[in-house]
Amino acid sequence: MGFDGGQQATFECLRNQGDGVVMVAAVDGDEMVLVREYAAGLDRYELGFVKGKVDPGELPEDTAARELAEEIGYAPGRLEALRSVTTSPGYSDFVTWLYVATDLQPRQLDTGDEIEVLEQVRWPLARIDALQDHPEVSDARFLVLLNILRQRYVAGNAAR
Repeated sequence: MGFDGGQQATFECLRNQGDGVVMVAAVDGDEMVLVREYAAGLDRYELGFVKGKVDPGELPEDTAARELAEEIGYAPGRLEALRSVTTSPGYSDFVTWLYVATDLQPRQLDTGDEIEVLEQVRWPLARIDALQDHPEVSDARFLVLLNILRQRYVAGNAAR
């Protein structure tokens, strides 16, 4: 890569092996539906939202709906794409598509690639701030999505 002033540099980049992942905030009335699952990278359990890899040929919104059914047994009545985020754009092209699902309807699918039954945790939107410092929360993507939900639902900036 060439820069102004004639400087040259070579960069290493970790390339994603696919079309990214989705993370879906499931909102059921005045509660969020979280999952507690094992995080191998940290060797502990983490609280978070439904998430999963976009399969080849699958659209991110289709992945979001599939993962909701597989992980927590719901279909979204309404699925809103919020934005995409990256966690390390200086050296990785890994993308996460963020969604919010509302008007949830029961829909159970096979558990997909899960090796454990995920624990469903219902968390009141009114207590969203308590998740910022929760000892089982460290995923930056989860924290970004919590912030969006806080602005929409708790601060009253938008109608549900």
